[in-house]
Amino acid sequence: MDLQLKDKLALVTGSTAGIGYAISEVFAKEGAKVIINGRSQKAVDDAIAKLKSTAQGELMGFAGDLSNAAVAEEIAQTHPGVDILINNLGIFEPVAFEEISDDDWRRFFEMNVLSGVRLSRLYLPVMKERNWGRIIFISSESGVQIPAEMIHYGMTKTAQLAVSRGLAESVAGTGITVNSVLPGPTRSRGVLDFVDELAKQEGKSFEEFEQEFFLKVRPTSLIKRFATTHEVATLVAYVASPLASATTGAALRVDGGIIKSAF
Repeated sequence: MDLQLKDKLALVTGSTAGIGYAISEVFAKEGAKVIINGRSQKAVDDAIAKLKSTAQGELMGFAGDLSNAAVAEEIAQTHPGVDILINNLGIFEPVAFEEISDDDWRRFFEMNVLSGVRLSRLYLPVMKERNWGRIIFISSESGVQIPAEMIHYGMTKTAQLAVSRGLAESVAGTGITVNSVLPGPTRSRGVLDFVDELAKQEGKSFEEFEQEFFLKVRPTSLIKRFATTHEVATLVAYVASPLASATTGAALRVDGGIIKSAF
């Protein structure tokens, strides 16, 4: 299927690895022009080098922490005409509620929520001028079912859902759509590193840990495994495409059925 993304300019934040990288890879294969973002120039350059072999569209890089307001202003000046904004930048960290400091609450909100809010605010005027655009927040099933082991993370993912829906309401009747995508546990680099470390501590293989995780920690999962980053990316690519023009204001789940609701 042709997703009609050829020559669309897409910014994918936090895209040197994991879900962001997979989204960039699908976009590039579809012929979109993609801005790869990471904190270091080396990470950006390495990601672009890997993507070049299959990319059908132009690849550009921007190194910088987009949770920083000044850096967000810089990328908007460097690349002012973004058609598709994927707010993927985010962090997670399992920690007991009693140990989450005020600074940690602020850090998570700044990184996971305000980074996307700022970039949406910066790019929305151009989208309004063109009467076309796509803004997608990469939220999580944790925004619906708050995980006890990282409440601050779940809070930010719920906030993304609220921002996404409110922003979609604000552009009603235009050619701009705003949506959230809710992955479940996914085999991203950060998750794999975390799971590998826990598995080693418990003397288990990854496969043994995965089986136990979905038996005890995420028992409502219907697929009983970690999703791949590509499985998440293909949904994002469709929602970002002109084909998804009637999909807006939605929280779209690619959670493996973890959220136990038909709606």
